[in-house]
Amino acid sequence: MSDEIDSIIEDRLSVFDDEPDLNDWVEVMCGAAMAVIGIFHLVQPGELVDPDIMRWFAAAVVAAGAVWAGHGLKDMAVKEVRRSIAILELSGEMPAEGPNHGLIRDVLLNPEDYKSFLIEAYNSAWDDGIITEEELNELKSFQSALGISDKEAAEMNVEAAIKSAAKDGDISEKEESMIKKIAEEADMDGESKVEEAKTKAKSKSKSKSKKK
Repeated sequence: MSDEIDSIIEDRLSVFDDEPDLNDWVEVMCGAAMAVIGIFHLVQPGELVDPDIMRWFAAAVVAAGAVWAGHGLKDMAVKEVRRSIAILELSGEMPAEGPNHGLIRDVLLNPEDYKSFLIEAYNSAWDDGIITEEELNELKSFQSALGISDKEAAEMNVEAAIKSAAKDGDISEKEESMIKKIAEEADMDGESKVEEAKTKAKSKSKSKSKKK
């Protein structure tokens, strides 16, 4: 991890006013030492004072030592959790350091699968008969991530629009204008694409008639 990232994490942690880690280690070591001394006098109370009194005193020392050591361990654990949270938050804000080579490799090995995915995405976007600016931006982000050219994506968009318009067996004037517009934006012959849509619509209409 770079010095700059460490500095940002430390700045975020500074709001908690944590004590230096050395204090935590002192608490743990002193608490453990008290617990050991207390356990020793529980087993060997000696004859300096009444053995029963010494055992009660030793038990109190063990309890105090355990609490002190536990407090130090708790502080250390809390600091580690806070640091992990700060690192996770920071990682979500920082830009990626480089391209996703695993995704690039998979796209190169399975180009048709990814093209099919984008075609289905365009079909879903056109399912309600119109594509919104938000949907278009999302599709462009997919296209960029999958390494598909603008020309191929434009062709997919036109085909999805034709499929959506023709599915009810009729092409309205609004749908004709829409198909012509996006076809021309994709440097394609708008009139021929409108005719293609009408042909598909007629085919759909005939299929429905036969079923009836």
